Amino acid sequence: MRVGGVMATLSDLPDSVILEIFSYLPVRDRIRLSRVCHRWKRLVGDRWLWRHVDLTVCRMRPKVMWHLLRRYMASRLHSLRLCGYLSAGSQAPQLSPALMRALGQKCPNLQRLCLHGADLSVVPVTSLPCTLRTLELHSCEIPMAWLLKGRDPPALPLLECLVLDRVPAFRDEHLRGLTCFRALRSLVLGGAYRVTEAGLDASLQELSSLRRLEVLGCALSADSTLLAISRHLRDVRKVRLTATGLSAAGLSVLEGMPALESLCLQAPHVALETLSPAEILSSCRTMPRLRVLELQGLGWEGQEAERILCQGLPRCLVILRAGPKESTDWWV
Repeated sequence: MRVGGVMATLSDLPDSVILEIFSYLPVRDRIRLSRVCHRWKRLVGDRWLWRHVDLTVCRMRPKVMWHLLRRYMASRLHSLRLCGYLSAGSQAPQLSPALMRALGQKCPNLQRLCLHGADLSVVPVTSLPCTLRTLELHSCEIPMAWLLKGRDPPALPLLECLVLDRVPAFRDEHLRGLTCFRALRSLVLGGAYRVTEAGLDASLQELSSLRRLEVLGCALSADSTLLAISRHLRDVRKVRLTATGLSAAGLSVLEGMPALESLCLQAPHVALETLSPAEILSSCRTMPRLRVLELQGLGWEGQEAERILCQGLPRCLVILRAGPKESTDWWV
């Protein structure tokens, strides 16, 4: 790059541009860059660079993790993604209660924690940072003691969003225990194959304050899920579910839902054949506040169905797209 006829180097870039470049680098590379010069050392320590940290790219030894926590993250940290060692054998280092407590003590601004492949069976829920507003558990093991009703003081008092993706042991008893998170407003269940239709119905009765519910890749029919939603979640604003076993009668139970703003139906790997665009349109027209209708994997994109839905729902954003691959994360 030339500036005023002179070849410009990386050192000529303003701090804001270099920080933006550094933000795309893995944590390990950021630390290495701090050894280049005094300026880069100062920039690597900038609090803006450590607001959102992803440590899932490579597994950190506990000693390195503690160093990052003390030297770089601390009060700067707002969101953190961590990878556990669930599949690495019993001798591998685990996410410990001490590390979780340290996160709460040294990172008072931490609001989002995403854990991947972690064995949390020996980690009390009370050791998690009490400032969390979003907790994501992907392929993790959790103990039943996490979800005990009547806990005083309540665990995670600020928790608003909980994502449970492929948590093998999660079942009806765990779902009923979610009432211990009193601020919970958003729940995502992905691959919770142990949850039953009766368990979902009974649990939603006690989770009536939910504003967002996603049920994806579970062993539940869409009709039974929608029926439970219409009975107990009258104030829900966003619904997303895998449309296994969805019928026109099942979709019709959402008619007249007063607060529903976004509806996403994600087809299973077997294409839907029992639901037509006209039937979807008929039900959606009765939802007074519906503004987003998303249909994935129905094979309608670019066809006549898209025109019918867009014309029939002029105040609604209609999104038709191909279904995600089986390995794609459901929450994205």
